[in-house]
Amino acid sequence: MTNPVLAEVVRSGFVESVHRGALVITGPEGAVRLALGDVVSPVYPRSSNKPLQAVGMLQAGLDFTGEELALACASHSGEPGHVKRVLELLTAAGLSETDLACPPDFPLHIPSMRDAAEPRRVMMNCSGKHTAMLTTCVRAGWPVSGYVSPDHPLQRAIAEAVSSLTGEPIAHTGVDGCGAPLFAFSLTGLARAFGRIATAASGPVLEVASAMRAHPWLVAGTGREDTVLMSGVEGLVAKAGAEGVQAFALPDGFAVAIKLDDGAKRACAPLAVEALRYLGVDVSGLSELAHPEVLGGGQPVGEIRVPELR
Repeated sequence: MTNPVLAEVVRSGFVESVHRGALVITGPEGAVRLALGDVVSPVYPRSSNKPLQAVGMLQAGLDFTGEELALACASHSGEPGHVKRVLELLTAAGLSETDLACPPDFPLHIPSMRDAAEPRRVMMNCSGKHTAMLTTCVRAGWPVSGYVSPDHPLQRAIAEAVSSLTGEPIAHTGVDGCGAPLFAFSLTGLARAFGRIATAASGPVLEVASAMRAHPWLVAGTGREDTVLMSGVEGLVAKAGAEGVQAFALPDGFAVAIKLDDGAKRACAPLAVEALRYLGVDVSGLSELAHPEVLGGGQPVGEIRVPELR
C-alpha cells in the first residue's frame, strides 16, 4: 500500500515537499473509526512506547508516582529541572549516572545545550526511562547489569505489558536510539493502548495517565509539542516518538496514532491538532502547532499544511 499525503510544505504559495504516512483513530471500545494509509503493518513506535513501558515497570514493582513517574514516561529536554530530578532518583535507588545504559548526549533544550560543557548520560532525553528501569530492577531484586538485554526479566515483563495494552503480539524486537529494547506493533495497536491508558479507572495504567497529565513539562519540556498539547487539552495523554510518530488519547477513550513514512517530525504537530479538531476538541489555543511557519530570509513565507480529515 502506498500511504497518502498527510501534509504539504508550502513555500511562497508553492508546494515544495510532501509527507506521506498513516493515521488511525480508534474509539473508546478500540474499534477503528478512521484509517488513512496502512495502519495494520508493524511499526516502531519509538518513544511513544514509553507510557506502555512504564506500565510494565509499575506492574513489576516500580514505586514511582507523580513527577517521578512522569519522568519515566519522558523524552525530556535535558533542562536543569529534568537533570536534577533524574540524578535525585538515581541517588535514591543507590545508583549513579554511570549505571545508565543510555548514551551521553547534549540537552534538546537549546539554552541548556549551550550551557553544557560536555554530553552526559543524564542529559540524554531517555535518562528518566532508564532510571526507572534501573530502579525497577532494584525493587524487584533483579540484576542491574544487562538491564537493557531483551532476555533480562525486566524487559520480558515490559514486553508482556506492552503486548497486553496493544492487544497484539510483538512483531519484532529491535534496539531503540537509547539502547533499550524497542517493540514493533501496528499503529492501531498503539492507538488502542493509548485509549486504554487514557480511560483507566485504577491501577498502574491510571497512575501513568495521571502522572503525565499532572506534569506535562516533565514529559517533554519548554515549548515541546507533547507539553503544549497536554497543557492545552484537558485530560489528554500524549507522547511523541522519533521518526515521525505521535500518539495521544482523550479521556473519553478516542485515540490517535500517526507515523510519517519519511520520519519527519515537523508534520506531526499539525496532524495532531487536525485530528483533535476532527474529534470535536476546541483547538483554538493550539494555533502555533496547527500552522508551523515556513521561513524565507527569517520571515514567514508559508506553512506546513494538512488536509481536513474526513
